[in-house]
Order: sequence, then structure tokens, then C-alpha cells
Amino acid sequence: MLQPNVPALILAPMEGVTDAPMRAVQGETGAFTFAVSEFLRVSQYVPSRTSFFRHVPELQHGGRTPTGLPVQVQILGGHAGRMGETAAMACAVGAAAVDINFGCPARTVNRHDGGATLLKHPERIREIVRAVRDAVPPQIPVSAKVRLGWDCVDAIFENAKMAAEGGASWLTIHARTRSQGYAPPVNWALIGQVRERLGIPVVANGDIWSLDDFHRCREMTGCIHFMMGRGVLATPGLARQVAGELGLVRKTEEPEPPIDWLKQMQRLVDCTAGIDSLRVEGVLHRMKQWLQLAARFGKFERFDQVKRARSTAELLALLGNVA
Repeated sequence: MLQPNVPALILAPMEGVTDAPMRAVQGETGAFTFAVSEFLRVSQYVPSRTSFFRHVPELQHGGRTPTGLPVQVQILGGHAGRMGETAAMACAVGAAAVDINFGCPARTVNRHDGGATLLKHPERIREIVRAVRDAVPPQIPVSAKVRLGWDCVDAIFENAKMAAEGGASWLTIHARTRSQGYAPPVNWALIGQVRERLGIPVVANGDIWSLDDFHRCREMTGCIHFMMGRGVLATPGLARQVAGELGLVRKTEEPEPPIDWLKQMQRLVDCTAGIDSLRVEGVLHRMKQWLQLAARFGKFERFDQVKRARSTAELLALLGNVA
């Protein structure tokens, strides 16, 4: 999926936000190289085939969204053996690449030996990556997503080294510690230092909210691979701008047109209805999540007018009335 010397823009996995319908909507932009699924939790048992298809319905269609965007399967857990078995199952049901989540900061996940808690145990990162690498066919890429550390940024050097030694094809680094959560600042410079030392591709992630942010991140990291999540939801159109800078789409100097939020929300409704395994009733919550992100981090100024909508039809009508 990711080629070492070819620029890439990746849609970030955001638990409870970038689900299959959202991946389909974002895939329509043509800006992304691929998306990473929300994590599939591996606890006491290896997830069933049904669990994979429910969590990543794209697996039933060649691992791509209805709009053609490739999707990498992400798994999360602390037991190396079961993680390996889960990765093997992922490949058996159609995964073209597997990502391992060592970055989730959620307390519930961390209390149950998953996500960022592994950053405190570098040798276990190597063990888990190696177990997954050994469990899947050699042509299937295995990657890992990490933060700078649990509470110390210097941990990234050892953790990155362990992931590479375990056999990771590439490493995505979110430029914060787990203790920071999503609070500023991000430390893009450390991503650059890791990239220079590591010997495998590094994907830069964290706080790219504008084209200026992207330029600074690229300058400070030296990366050609980037992952974006909240920024491209808060400002639709930003993904195309970044992709243009990377040479993935035609770059244009024309000003961005106003965001048609009614069209964006209607596409989310349509894409949800097109996925048999999902309940359309839940799309209202996802619509409000998206608009709240746009109000908090973008320029959407009408969230107070739509947040109390009791149905998708009411929310769409409100957007149409105030557009």
C-alpha cells in the first residue's frame, strides 16, 4: 500500500468517527492513497470472520470502499500470539495490509493491555510486530502506529527501533505522548529525527489543520508520507490541497469554493444506507460528530442551529435552510 519513495496521504483511523461510511465519503475526494480502519480489538479470543466483515465491510468488496479507496485493517491488543492469529484471519478474509495500534490513548483500552500502554514496554512492541509479521504471507505489509511515548518523548527512539526490528514495513508516528492526549503542542521535529535513523518509511501524523501546517510539518520531518484525520474533516478540501502539494492530484491555484455542508451530510447518509451491516439510525450521531469537529476546528458556524436535530431529515433540512 505504501511505497518507500512515493508520496502518500493516508486517512487516519479515528475510533467512532472514520467508520466505513465516512471512509467512503472521504474516498470520493480522490486525495487519499488509502485509509486505515478503526481498530479491531483483540482480547481473549481471535475475532471471527463475521466480526471482520462487520467492522471492515470493505473486506467483502476487495478491501476497497464503494468509492474505490483501499482500506488497511488495523488490530489492537497485547497478546502476541492472538494478535498473530488475528492478523492471519484478517488476511484470510481479504486484508491486503495489517496495521498494529500502539497509540490509542483511551483509558479503557490502556487498562486492558492495548494501545499506548505498550509504549512502556519496547520489547513487547517488537514481540507483537514479529508475531504478526510471521503470521501473514510475506507479500502482506505489516505496519505500526505509535505515539512519541507514554509520558516521555525520548521513548520514541527505542519503540521505533523495536517496531522496525519486529519487521514493520513502515511506522506512523503521532507527534504527542499518551499523557498529552490531544493537547498541544505536537513535536514534529522528533518524527524527523526518527525518520533519519530508522531505515523504514515514517508517516507523520498530528495537528495538520491547514496547508501552512502541512508545509511546516513536511519541513520539520522531511517526510513524504502523511496521515490526516481531524483536519480533513474539519476543513473538507484540505485533503485535496495537501494531495496537490504531494503531486497526488493536479495542483490548483484557484481559491477553495465554500463548503457545501448539506452535500457532505447527504453523502454520509447515502453511504451509510449503502452498507448492509450498518444501522442507518446511527448516522445522525455521526453527522453531529462531524459538524462539531468542523465547528471546533474549522469554520462551520452553525452547529448550535443543527445540534438538536432529532432525525437526519431534520438536520439536512436545517442545513438547507441556513445555507
